[in-house]
Amino acid sequence: MQRPRFEAVPHNPVNDSVPCLSSKDEDKWTAVCACSTEVSLDLFEVALLQLVHHPEYNSTLILRSDIIEETEDPAEISKCVPVLKGMKPIKNIHRKLLPRRPGRDPSIEQHCTFYSAESDATSELPPPSCLILTPIVEGGAQLPYYHPAVHHIAFRYLQGSGDDSQRIRIEVITLPDAPDPADINSRLYRTCLALLETLHRYCWGALTNYKKRVQHDCLVSREEYQDLYLILREKYKHLVEQWQEATDPLKHVFEDIGIATYLMLLWKQGIFIGESAIGGTSQSDGIEAPWHSWPRPQAGFLDFGCGNGLLVHILVSEGYHGHGIDVRARTSWAHYPPGTTQAHLHVHALDPLLIGTHLPGEGEEFFEESEPLLSTSEGVVFLQKGTFIIANHADELTPWTPVLATLCGASGYLSIPCCSWTFDVKFEKPRIREYDTFFETKLSGDRRKDANEEAFIESLNLGGDAGSSSSAYSVYRIWLAKLSSYCGWKIECENLRIPSTRNWAIIGRRRDKEDNTEIIRRSRWILDRVKEREMFKTRKPEGKAGDH
Repeated sequence: MQRPRFEAVPHNPVNDSVPCLSSKDEDKWTAVCACSTEVSLDLFEVALLQLVHHPEYNSTLILRSDIIEETEDPAEISKCVPVLKGMKPIKNIHRKLLPRRPGRDPSIEQHCTFYSAESDATSELPPPSCLILTPIVEGGAQLPYYHPAVHHIAFRYLQGSGDDSQRIRIEVITLPDAPDPADINSRLYRTCLALLETLHRYCWGALTNYKKRVQHDCLVSREEYQDLYLILREKYKHLVEQWQEATDPLKHVFEDIGIATYLMLLWKQGIFIGESAIGGTSQSDGIEAPWHSWPRPQAGFLDFGCGNGLLVHILVSEGYHGHGIDVRARTSWAHYPPGTTQAHLHVHALDPLLIGTHLPGEGEEFFEESEPLLSTSEGVVFLQKGTFIIANHADELTPWTPVLATLCGASGYLSIPCCSWTFDVKFEKPRIREYDTFFETKLSGDRRKDANEEAFIESLNLGGDAGSSSSAYSVYRIWLAKLSSYCGWKIECENLRIPSTRNWAIIGRRRDKEDNTEIIRRSRWILDRVKEREMFKTRKPEGKAGDH
């Protein structure tokens, strides 16, 4: 089914026989615009609830709404909401609109009141046919810029009669100095038009039982993430003006702030393999912050291919221990604090095959102690048992992340794949059969015989599927998830809130396989096959490795 085209018309009292709302306090309502809808009254409430719970979809200046109180007791509904003739309030949601830029725009509270038409035919009220949003303004305060200049704004469902189809109409009671809502060039009219289009889309979603293919905020709650992100953004946004690289600072600075925020909240949950979570210090730089005592990986983190080093800088500055490695130092490195961040950035070309030679042999139990696997010539250890591995756009190291996380006894990992690589060649969709014969047939194990293969892919929450019509990136993400599962990890996936089209995260925090010997054997099998092919080439370090 195709969603009907949105076609709104300004209100014309000559062509519209349905009168406007009538308040008992005689405030005058003005109809602004209307559009037809396919949805029945029974489903109208579903669309209205979407409008109440997700104001951010209609304004880039709004972060979200927090529900303060909800009641269906008419006696408890606030006296601040309008009393309408012929309609009865049946539910009130008291919400708070939070701005995306709290330093610039204030928050505001609203009453969201649902009304049903009164009827003598039955004692049971029909479903709500009207929603009225009422801003709560005290002491002569001004409305925020993102809020329309109204005392009330109503969304009405109008039943069709004769040849007329059912319609949705927006009506308002404006502030004294507000522009005429009938002026199609006014900001108020454009705002009402945008709200009407959003509600029209929600109505169609309710009618077709629309469900999002990808679920967001599965592992970290949206509210926690947004609140911490705003704090870190204010603290590190100055780096946009001080950016040392040729890349876009608006993208890279805010992207790494977002990833750091997500990692801090993910680690806060204290879920790590083979260790107990530990907290940090209670203070940093003399500033109290709750995350300084949150759990974090006991052996720290290692950022594969850390690039400009900003993610490492943010995490280290916030009291987290860890290191970043890359094949060359970036200009930014020299501009970070020498006593902290610079000491945690290293020029190093990671060779997974070389690491494999330092690991216990076939059938041997690994890592009774937290022995160092990688360290600098000065003895700084940046990979050992219990390290949490970060692979943010790690390119060739992306497929190696779950393998090394298993072999090295990592406490977990987070991978954000970008460029598509297998272990020793580019991952190209036309060559998928080659991977099937050499890698994936083995990696998939019994999964290809499993009738629930499609359900497994859907459970990943990675979007897309492995079919021929899917994008190469979609097929690659699923291939990485199967690889991670083969290496013994229970796969968790998240669509991150970062300014990047490559924002899918594959996360390993728990074991899917209890038998350590088996999962080590599988990971070693991959290592041995790559050695046999003799196609893997490690990048050479550029510049003086060890200078940073």
